[in-house]
Amino acid sequence: MTRTGEFDTEAEPAPQWEVEARERLIGAVERFSAPLSDLVAREANEGDTQILVADFLGYALNFSKYGELTTEYRTSGGSVDYGILVDGELFAFVEVKPCGQNLDTRNLRQARMQAIEEGVAWVVLTNGRRWQAYHLGDGDAASTQLILDVDLLDEETQEAAVDMLFHLTKEAVEHGRLAELRAWREALAPAALAEALRSERVIHALRGELRARTGHNGHIGDAEELSQTLGTEVIARALTP
Repeated sequence: MTRTGEFDTEAEPAPQWEVEARERLIGAVERFSAPLSDLVAREANEGDTQILVADFLGYALNFSKYGELTTEYRTSGGSVDYGILVDGELFAFVEVKPCGQNLDTRNLRQARMQAIEEGVAWVVLTNGRRWQAYHLGDGDAASTQLILDVDLLDEETQEAAVDMLFHLTKEAVEHGRLAELRAWREALAPAALAEALRSERVIHALRGELRARTGHNGHIGDAEELSQTLGTEVIARALTP
């Protein structure tokens, strides 16, 4: 499938920067799996986890530890573990938890408040093993959206994890891939899907499919009727709690 959503038997080759970023990330996941497993096994503290996270941000995601990572970024409300700069502008805050601690939205509260204060749209939450990236939307909890969530030590999903974590590399951020992933996540929201299902192109395709199944080609069953039925009998019911 092409990036516009149309099927194509000859997909365009990935640009060289993407190939290199993915290869680097694959190597990094392999390289960090052993030390990360050791940290998890001994339930390492937050400080030890921060060391690994800083190395991973630099080696795997390609953010320079000397020019693009700010340790203990200070705000008026306290500090966050790291601030990430892209083209000299704050792109994201990184909140690190001990590798043995499970991540949940409670871990996000302080970092989200500080990000809102600084005008930062992204927060990365990690315990070294699990990496989550949140977009803050309008800044409140309701509009904060989990965009990616990967577990580096889950061997069964490692290929998918690398594919997802690629969007958080410096190159992918600069080329708009993280923004595209965010747009895709937003498009999967029930209300957005409902709107897409009632679009002219979808209704036209659906009418063609239904006529092919029934053999009916008369005036009954026009696009307006189909859109109304889809909205009131299918979408409305699905969206009703």
